[in-house]
Amino acid sequence: MSIQKRLVGSYFVVILITVAILEFLLIVLVNYYYFHNVERILINQAELSASFFHQYAADEDVEKQSERLLNGFSHNSAAQVQIISSNGQLLQDSTGLPTGERMNEYPDVQEACSGEIGIWKGKEPTTKEAVLAVSYPLQTNHTTVGVVRFVTSLTETAKTVNQVSAIFIAVGLFVIAIVAVLGIVLSRTITSSITELKSAAEKMAEGDFSVRANKRYEDELGALADTLNTMAAKILQNEQLKNDFISSVSHELRTPLTSIKGWVVTLSATEEDDQNMVKDGLEIIETETDRLTRLVDELLDFAKLDNGRIALWLTPVHLQGLLRHIGKQLAPRAARLRISLEVHADDSLPVIHADENRLKQVLINLIDNSLKFTGPQGSIKVYAHSELHQVIITVEDTGSGIDEQDLANVFQKFYKGNIHTAGSGLGLAISDQIIKLHHGQLKISSKVGIGTIVEMYLPQ
Repeated sequence: MSIQKRLVGSYFVVILITVAILEFLLIVLVNYYYFHNVERILINQAELSASFFHQYAADEDVEKQSERLLNGFSHNSAAQVQIISSNGQLLQDSTGLPTGERMNEYPDVQEACSGEIGIWKGKEPTTKEAVLAVSYPLQTNHTTVGVVRFVTSLTETAKTVNQVSAIFIAVGLFVIAIVAVLGIVLSRTITSSITELKSAAEKMAEGDFSVRANKRYEDELGALADTLNTMAAKILQNEQLKNDFISSVSHELRTPLTSIKGWVVTLSATEEDDQNMVKDGLEIIETETDRLTRLVDELLDFAKLDNGRIALWLTPVHLQGLLRHIGKQLAPRAARLRISLEVHADDSLPVIHADENRLKQVLINLIDNSLKFTGPQGSIKVYAHSELHQVIITVEDTGSGIDEQDLANVFQKFYKGNIHTAGSGLGLAISDQIIKLHHGQLKISSKVGIGTIVEMYLPQ
């Protein structure tokens, strides 16, 4: 069963039950109002008649004055009036019924003869017409000497009640019809949005992420449409990032592989006595192979970092020893490139808890970038100091620098911009993630043609 049918059905059932309950209560109240009103009128007339008898005729015989009483009691009443003796015999009747008839079979007469007000609703035996009868005792000195009985037909009252009930029922059916139509219209406003969302989701499931869900209203379905559209946009963005990533990785891999293949071909055609050519070719092949290995390691590291599968091995780290060791390790390369590499490590630096191997990886990467993009006769300075419960390690170079517009993107993987880190691949992105795992921060400031300063903030 569709959502629309369930919505309309549920809505219709609720309204039907509600209208039925209201109709029932209204009809009951109408019945009570009309019939109770007739009953109260008869009781009031009977009480007035009994009061008149008690004040003006209590000393006379009821049978003798029955005709006068009948004329007085029936003068202001449209109901049938009967004067009955204390033993239940009909003395007078305003409709001309013969006198002498026994009225004891009527329950209201029996109660009135015993001194109580009698009320009876039923069908007249002769005419089979629904009537209401009220009998009131006529008393002298607390003794019942007769009964005055008022009888009225309920045919017109029942007809009026039925007419009013029919009007209520017709109005109820009209309300149900209107509500049913409105339920269908309102349900379509919901199901149409759901249908459009379903259609958009199916297209997205088939791979078409350019489609967008139509947002009709600012409600839960509208929020769902926004979520679907945001998801599609992010998937498109991730697809683009994936394609850019594959393109960048392909480029990074192709360059050293092309160089290696070229030198392999060159060496294959080189004469045996050309040892210098062989030596240069093997050095280049070794360098490019190391570059490939480093790129693969960076890819593996970044995949682990991106999936949260790298756990730090925290140990006490003496920064001055770590910095001096890295300086000695990279000094030969700096000397070969005719770059001044200075490492200043104050013995007063505090011991911090960190993953020494990962910090070493970050520092080597930062200094390696500086070596790549600093020309001969340039300088690189590495120094550290502590302040405000944190240690700041700085790598400062006099290299080519980074354009201001590219500074905000240097930590993106394989970011292609006019920056001195172009071609460094994942190094800065991995370094940034490692420092964040240490609850620290990397900051870069740079000016084109002047140099770059990278600051590493680590908590003590």
